[in-house]
Amino acid sequence: MKTTVRLALVGDYQPAITAHQAIPAALDLAAKHFNITIQSHWLATETITDPLALQQYDAFWCVPGSPYRSTEGALLAIRYAREQQKPFLGTCGGFQHAIIDYARNVMHWQDAGHGETDSQGRLVIAALACEMVEKKGTITFLADSLAAQAYGRYEVEEGYHCRYGINPEFQSALEAEPLRMTGHDAAGEIRTVELPHHPFYVATLFQPERAALNGQLPPLVAALIKSTLN
Repeated sequence: MKTTVRLALVGDYQPAITAHQAIPAALDLAAKHFNITIQSHWLATETITDPLALQQYDAFWCVPGSPYRSTEGALLAIRYAREQQKPFLGTCGGFQHAIIDYARNVMHWQDAGHGETDSQGRLVIAALACEMVEKKGTITFLADSLAAQAYGRYEVEEGYHCRYGINPEFQSALEAEPLRMTGHDAAGEIRTVELPHHPFYVATLFQPERAALNGQLPPLVAALIKSTLN
């Protein structure tokens, strides 16, 4: 079993962001839990230009904090993790950009974009009907999902800090794809997606890392790290 995990944190570090404060705490808890060393590196999105530079990492976490300084940099890292079968976790903005990567590079919707930064094309990410800024909500997972396995239950309550999610206009098209919609809120809106036939690929619109601020190891962070140790 590995004793050291090299983890890429894809996003533009901002110390004022609550999720960015929680991430180091979450990784410290994971390192203690598994008795390993986690070498985490923040990758500013504008510096991500060459997939060869990503080969050194065992896993990728695309973190909250969008709009990123470079959308293309974030998408390059997400695509690399997806195509190279590297364990991947996307939270909040990472969820949104995982959807854009999938739409562009698997569904071949080259004009897929984000409603916060784009004005034309297929805006697969759009403003939520009810924004979830500093709110909590209940998520129900599919029984056979990685998320349900990580939490050990099918229903959880988690916190959000977001205004954008999957555009309902494109939800049915996304649901027809191999990308699985594995977590929904009380209104049936998608909150978690997973990719079958991948060692670990989970993206959530909520911010599970926040549990670390209360001294609790976030189950999805634990699952991400555990997937690198096999």
